[in-house]
Amino acid sequence: MVPTRGRWLAASAKVQGSTFAPEPPKVYDTILEVFDERPSFEAIVIAAPVGYRDTPETGPRICDLEARRLLGARGKVLHNAPLRTSILQGIPAPDDDVDAVTATLLPSYQEVAKEMSSYRQRTVYEGNAELSFYFLNGNVPLGTSKKIGVGRDERRDILEKRIPGIDKILNSPLEDELEGIRIEKFYDASALLATARRVFTKSAKRIPTDGEWDSDGLRMEIVY
Repeated sequence: MVPTRGRWLAASAKVQGSTFAPEPPKVYDTILEVFDERPSFEAIVIAAPVGYRDTPETGPRICDLEARRLLGARGKVLHNAPLRTSILQGIPAPDDDVDAVTATLLPSYQEVAKEMSSYRQRTVYEGNAELSFYFLNGNVPLGTSKKIGVGRDERRDILEKRIPGIDKILNSPLEDELEGIRIEKFYDASALLATARRVFTKSAKRIPTDGEWDSDGLRMEIVY
């Protein structure tokens, strides 16, 4: 589940026994529509922070630090979660060192924060597409950026090799609601879908391995 143009791009699948059947992508106007979908999703992995630091003095979340360590040189694409004050305001707080990408996504992050609670963490998890690709690539960070052709080819090749039926998402005829969404968003959503499957089968990895909670009682972790 990835934010895009103020909405949410969802890649989902039906699971029955060992059968994993991806479905055509879908766009939701709000994250609450995703949470309220019926029949409900068994596991949701979103490309948005869950849980925030209150002050800059406490430093970045442990999950952000450990994720960058795993990704090595590619870790630069994984940004620190903003401070809670930035989320509450919907704009970067004066004492928050927010990068340009995060600043653009703040409204989507704010939307998630308003709907999240500890009980939702039974089904809703924070993910990161770069970490999902890291796992799909045999625990090796990707070599190139998704913003260039060779990087997109690398991601598509991995998805097609590792996720049977993923062409239903990658080659889905574009409906009006999907027009204008960049292809790399579909790749990211597909990678997060693979992570959601591992969450569902209780085989996903969590970082950090020792729990860390924010002041609202939310676990600050990333699954992959």
